[in-house]
Amino acid sequence: MDPRHLFSLDGRHALVTGGGTGLGRAFAHALAGAGARLTLCGRRIEPLEATAAELRAQGARVDCLPMDVADAASVERVFAALAQPLDVLVNNAGAAADRLLLETDEADWDRVHDANLKGAWLVARAAARSIIARSSPGSIVNIASVLGSAVQKGTGPYAAAKAGLLHLTRAMALEWARHDIRVNAIAPGYYRTDMAADFLDSEAGLRLQKRIPQRRLGAPEELAGALLLLASPASSYMTGSVITVDGGLSLATV
Repeated sequence: MDPRHLFSLDGRHALVTGGGTGLGRAFAHALAGAGARLTLCGRRIEPLEATAAELRAQGARVDCLPMDVADAASVERVFAALAQPLDVLVNNAGAAADRLLLETDEADWDRVHDANLKGAWLVARAAARSIIARSSPGSIVNIASVLGSAVQKGTGPYAAAKAGLLHLTRAMALEWARHDIRVNAIAPGYYRTDMAADFLDSEAGLRLQKRIPQRRLGAPEELAGALLLLASPASSYMTGSVITVDGGLSLATV
């Protein structure tokens, strides 16, 4: 393949969960820039339409559909309504609960795991079934976290869910490889998004930033390279892999 086309997504249809804000918005821009047609999904339609308007102004083809990733019926409705068969899924929707484990209640635990783990499974399952039904290759990119393999006080439910997502990625990769579906994950470090803003502006957040070897937070756009690698033919022999993009935060040091 011509190296100039390795990362092209021309003619491909990509669905992004949580596609209206934060990292999801950046992912949508990256995929559209590579030529993909997009479906943006989330519980709130207003942010999805705002991101879609930005992309349409640049010539992209974008649809918006409401979806609660933790509700199997909602997921199935979206896949039944897709205007074009799916080629790429970016499982980005998530939620956090910034409480110590002793202060975490069952509702918080369920909310975080529903969004980050159960929801990722439900959407990936629907995507895999859709791809298998038409006997074509596909790529699923799960958005995990460095907290899936490290721990930090006050993030127990989130870290546990993301650790589960990393192992779920490997299980999906193993089971679905025979269907020509590649499943990989990105483990971002700390990026300035609405979900992370309160922590990053706290004393603990400022201390953490000083521990990042590159001495700064990531910009959401800096995840585009990893995303396009995993979504495109450039990673045709990669499945079950995890790409960490964290400015060196997870490096073991002495």
